Amino acid sequence: MTAAVTADAAKRTAPGFGAILAVLGVVYGDIGTSPLYAFKASIQMFDSTSVTPLEIMGILSLIFWSLILVVTIKYVSLVMRADNRGEGGILALMALAQRVSVGETTRHALALIGIAGACLFFGDGVITPAISVLSAVEGLEVSAPALQTYVLPISAVIIIALFAMQWRGTGSVGRIFGPVMVVWFIVIGALGLLAIVDHPHVLLALSPSYGVQLAIEHKSHAFIVLGAVVLCVTGAEALYADMGHFGAQPIRVSWTFFVLPALVLNYFGQGALMLEDRAALQNPFFLLAPDWMRLPMVGLATIATVIASQAVISGAYSVTRQCMQLGFLPRMTVRHTSTTEEGQIYVPQVNNALLVGVLVLVAVFRTSDNLAAAYGIAVTGTFLCTCVLAAVVYRRQYRWSRAAAIGVFGGFFAIDFAFFASNALKIPEGGWVPLVMGVALTALMTSWHRGRDLLLARWRQDSLPLSSFLARLPQSRTVRVPGLAVFLTGNPDYVPAALLHNLKHNKVLHERVLFVTVQNVDEPEVGPEGRTETAELAPGIHRVVLRYGFMESPNIPRALEDLNARGIAFDPMQASYFLGREVLVPAMVPKLPIWRLWLFLVMARNAVSATEFFRIPSDRVVELGVRVAI
Repeated sequence: MTAAVTADAAKRTAPGFGAILAVLGVVYGDIGTSPLYAFKASIQMFDSTSVTPLEIMGILSLIFWSLILVVTIKYVSLVMRADNRGEGGILALMALAQRVSVGETTRHALALIGIAGACLFFGDGVITPAISVLSAVEGLEVSAPALQTYVLPISAVIIIALFAMQWRGTGSVGRIFGPVMVVWFIVIGALGLLAIVDHPHVLLALSPSYGVQLAIEHKSHAFIVLGAVVLCVTGAEALYADMGHFGAQPIRVSWTFFVLPALVLNYFGQGALMLEDRAALQNPFFLLAPDWMRLPMVGLATIATVIASQAVISGAYSVTRQCMQLGFLPRMTVRHTSTTEEGQIYVPQVNNALLVGVLVLVAVFRTSDNLAAAYGIAVTGTFLCTCVLAAVVYRRQYRWSRAAAIGVFGGFFAIDFAFFASNALKIPEGGWVPLVMGVALTALMTSWHRGRDLLLARWRQDSLPLSSFLARLPQSRTVRVPGLAVFLTGNPDYVPAALLHNLKHNKVLHERVLFVTVQNVDEPEVGPEGRTETAELAPGIHRVVLRYGFMESPNIPRALEDLNARGIAFDPMQASYFLGREVLVPAMVPKLPIWRLWLFLVMARNAVSATEFFRIPSDRVVELGVRVAI
């Protein structure tokens, strides 16, 4: 056992090259492509005809210290330590914060913060492909000006192709992501280094004094510039969200020793180029490259932005599944694209919604500069939510003093709020997009959660306690027929409505009956030892409770096959599944506001059936409907 612990410790402290390569290909696509637009958007906040060295050096200083404070210290050093049994992401952090908190009101407030952050992440999932692909293809304006009019059509074709390939899964293309991003970081770092060699004094901007001087000189305008500077840390949330897939150590090592140096070199290289030639403001990223290299750089940048978009799209699928498991979204189709990796999934409804949203943004905003205003709100809003939840975890779980938790995370909250407030000034210019999306999605999720709570309460009110049913069963004249019946029920203490309807209409009960309840727990994954709980209620009648984490997709037939090892015979070819299908109608006096009730009913009618969601063979299902008024 000691040897195994030592081996695990060695693995954590010395991640292999393969793990680092995988991290580079998935985690850093978003933040790694930020140099395409972050410095350009920041410097364009000033009058292009009178940009001075102070503004260039000041922006470089702000970018560098944003990378250090927000990404390196806040996320890499602190937030990534607050893992939920190895998993990261804002919903995993929300579940962890709720677990260590006391008081129902506090837990509800934390849930709302987590859901708000998740909704803003969906906004990020729409904006990232649009701004990333546009910024890459806009390189044609520098390398091949004659093709300038084709920027939008080419971007649209790339985006459509990207989303059209999602059903194939990321496994096959994922193997090339890592090497491509290695090339990307080496190239952008080398180009920046060559420019820095010509103007080494640009490295003086590593001092925070230049950022302070910029604030003193430009006062309120420097505050507005923060709204563009924050673009350099877009994708920081991915470091935490993907921690469960790769582990914290490979992410930390690759960031500290490879990604961060490459990004800093490229940003400072763009600044050095601007100090030499103010005309480089047109597109300092692509103008860093020599003439012969600019067209190949457009191709490389396009591939890198597709990888960045892929990471966000895959993240949107994962967050959707987590929301379904936590009860904040109705059931949707979840297709597994890998036979070995549980996390590789495809959600058609989300994919189609993201595609439409991305194409609309490209058509409406038309340039990456215009989209920059919309991007910052989504990113900084998620930063704020993560900061609050992390403070709760450090205070409650890690036993930090109140002063320490407020002092550390209060400081980060102030930085995040400054970024958010600066972006809020750009709400009329496009910042309204992620806000509208966030509010709409939050309304959908909270309406679904509240509606399901009311539905369950109504179901308990009308249901028969299982203990009463079992007590009367021996004296009843119910006919037992051969076969195995599986009844799905949301509460293991009550008789499923489908069973009562079957008795009412068919007057029979199978010789062998399984009452199956699927429970979602606030853990990422449930191990085999905790998956199944069984109990014999009466001769031939068993209760089965199946537990799944919020990172898992239920598969009831596969789980029930494991009952054979517990002494409960289960033949999948002999089982019949009885499901209750509720037909929801408004009550005479609805307990929900009209708009919430309407949203809930629409989502319920469009939800994927339990048969498909739980992966039950459709030819073995019997559905019995019942009208429920809420």
